[in-house]
Amino acid sequence: MVERRIVGLPLEHVLGWAEFCGLRVAVDPGVFVPRRRTEFLARQAAELLRQAAAGQARRGACRAGGRTGRALALAPARPVVVDLCCGSGAVGAVLAAARTEIDLYAADIDPAAVRCARRNIGSGGSVYEGDLYDPLPDTLRGRVDVLVVNAPYVPTEAIGLLPPEARIYESRVALDGGVDGLDIQRRVAADALAWLAPGGRLLIETSERQAPRTVATFADHGLAPRVVECDDLDATVVIGTKPTNAGDRTGRV
Repeated sequence: MVERRIVGLPLEHVLGWAEFCGLRVAVDPGVFVPRRRTEFLARQAAELLRQAAAGQARRGACRAGGRTGRALALAPARPVVVDLCCGSGAVGAVLAAARTEIDLYAADIDPAAVRCARRNIGSGGSVYEGDLYDPLPDTLRGRVDVLVVNAPYVPTEAIGLLPPEARIYESRVALDGGVDGLDIQRRVAADALAWLAPGGRLLIETSERQAPRTVATFADHGLAPRVVECDDLDATVVIGTKPTNAGDRTGRV
């Protein structure tokens, strides 16, 4: 193991796992290693789910009453969560562990990453192999409450400046975001309205420098954007909300 590390293999690939939000996440050779800054993305998504659960509880309390004073026996809807460009499935695994009553779906184009994600998410959700939304069930259209995405956002010309652990040993498809680093983000945002439920949120990790263009992309595709940042982790996340008047679905959070 020491010899493998000396020649440059990422420590997480040597060990076979990475620590992420307190979880031990399996990471096979070649698979993108979840970054510490991405914990901020996972926590933002978890907080949105917590807020949704609180709102759901308040609505449930309002249903109580009637002549008998009994609450109506209405089963609350389970939030629908999609972890797109899921890599090892670290973010999805954290959300499943934090809130088990979600319907979790994840997808990635890299077969090795998909194998890891299936191990990490386990029975907590379903993992699909394919390009962005393509492998997802059509039944999810218009029903996704939280769409969390850690798409590659390194500009193509900057790949050569990355540490060798990433440049040599991680899949290029997990790093290369195109000329300005935002090609995949634009594709995600372009189809987000079709998949999000009214009031649903799209969360994308980006860089502080790229955030203004990510915000503009969200707005161009009908999402109301805002930026949240964590200085300690050097993390930036753009959150876009689908307008609530863009249709609705029964039982949505």
